[in-house]
Amino acid sequence: MMLVLCAYNFVTVLKDKGQSVGCCENIGVSAKVAIVGAGNVGSAAAYAMMMDGVVCEIALIDKNKDRAEGEALDLRHGVQFSSVSKIVFGDSYELVRDAQVVVVTAGVAQKPGESREGLVQTNTQIFSQIIPEIAKHNKSCVLLVVTNPLDVMTYVAWKLSGFPKERVIGTGTVLDTARLRYLIAKEIHVSPKDICAHVLGEHGDSSFPWWSRASIAGVSLDSYAKLSAEFKEQLKEEVRTAAYQVIKKKGATFYAIGLVIAKLVRAMLLNQPRIYSVSTILDDYLGINGVALSVPAVVRASGVTATLQVALDVKEAELFKTSANAVKQGIAAAQAVLDK
Repeated sequence: MMLVLCAYNFVTVLKDKGQSVGCCENIGVSAKVAIVGAGNVGSAAAYAMMMDGVVCEIALIDKNKDRAEGEALDLRHGVQFSSVSKIVFGDSYELVRDAQVVVVTAGVAQKPGESREGLVQTNTQIFSQIIPEIAKHNKSCVLLVVTNPLDVMTYVAWKLSGFPKERVIGTGTVLDTARLRYLIAKEIHVSPKDICAHVLGEHGDSSFPWWSRASIAGVSLDSYAKLSAEFKEQLKEEVRTAAYQVIKKKGATFYAIGLVIAKLVRAMLLNQPRIYSVSTILDDYLGINGVALSVPAVVRASGVTATLQVALDVKEAELFKTSANAVKQGIAAAQAVLDK
């Protein structure tokens, strides 16, 4: 209850050195989130969390301290219009201390012509410097991984942190699922909020829509809309290539993933048992072990507390195995770096 009061109390007061503080400190509540990587995705996530109204303190951490400071200053100027009372920045991982959730967006994007294995190796090296530092200063947080290749990097963060697998989560196919629901909704003229359809597997080229159990208000999608196999394949391809289309037009994707991060953080800070298709380390799940993949999972304050066993048809089961094998190859490349 106190956290909810904090989220909607917009009274702020000025404290030493001009830093804005407010309701969270006044009532003794600290809902802190740290973001490692203050680039487009990290800053979009910070803005989305400011507007969502459940975060009291945001820490922006980046090796480029000027970039972190610039983003922090820009966000601070809007504190009056949000529930956030404190925004700090810097290049020190000490800033993750006391954060309930640490969001990791740091890493490099895949360059034109660069192999997937090369990207895995580069970002594994970066994580080798970042994740142990986070764990050193905060041993009780939930790690929320956003860096690509998402599932492989979720596995790497788990290995490097020493955290229980429940407290290392990847954003997974939550965004892919949102894209799918948007496209279905546009076709059948129903709100995407009323569509229950998930994208499963890897956050990448081997992901697939879980068509066999897609529904609207308990009615199967096939019964309601009778979408053709050709149209379903078209939607699958649109979801798979959506990020590429955005990047081609504007250079990067960050708004929608920022919203995804904010919703996952909300579920954790408010201890809401929400179901999202996040990337989580699977243990004897449809015969898959020790691989991070996206499946419907319960997300709350302590991380992933349960995974839902999906009922796949024969074709979907094969696609799930294909996805697992694709991630295993990436994990092997990452492990080679970790073993050096």
